[in-house]
Amino acid sequence: MKLEPNDWKKLQIPLVVLGVVIVVVVACIVLAQQYKTEQELALLNQQNQLNAARQRYQSSGLEKEVITAYLPQYQTLINKGFVGEERRIEWVESLRDQHKNHKLFGIKYSIKQQEKYTPAFAPNLGGFTLNRSVMQFELDMLHEGDLLQLTESLSKAGVAELILRDCEMTRLNESGALSSQLTANLHAQCELDWLTLREPAAIQTVAGP
Repeated sequence: MKLEPNDWKKLQIPLVVLGVVIVVVVACIVLAQQYKTEQELALLNQQNQLNAARQRYQSSGLEKEVITAYLPQYQTLINKGFVGEERRIEWVESLRDQHKNHKLFGIKYSIKQQEKYTPAFAPNLGGFTLNRSVMQFELDMLHEGDLLQLTESLSKAGVAELILRDCEMTRLNESGALSSQLTANLHAQCELDWLTLREPAAIQTVAGP
């Protein structure tokens, strides 16, 4: 069947309408696919956020259980002065008491400014911050046992966690022999690390009332 020019003129408008309809349908299909893809991505993002929130909740619950389980031991460290702020006044009073109890000769001491401490033996403290204050003291002694008595009694007092770094002892009399009289025979110059552990804010919140 051969269409005449008049026939093409009659079909011109229906063909244009058909073309427009096809374009609109294709556009709707494309937009629908894009909308579906966007909704799938949004749903996936929401699921990821929900999973992350669930993991954080479970992790925080586990951390709280661990803290609760070890709270007595943790409180012991706080009471001993290892966790928290330095207790310099208490330490000075303890030093004076031990010095008096053991009837030692005169002692001189100094405490340097606190600083952060990252020793090789404690590479990962789980968010805690380890600090130290370098302490120096000089002590005249009757014999070496005076120094041992002082350091052991300070450790047992539980006021501070101390690590003896270095101690140099010299004889005071020229002969080098120790005298049994109540006179100083030795002089000690010692350096210690006073260690304290600063707790993270999250621990303070969970451990609090």
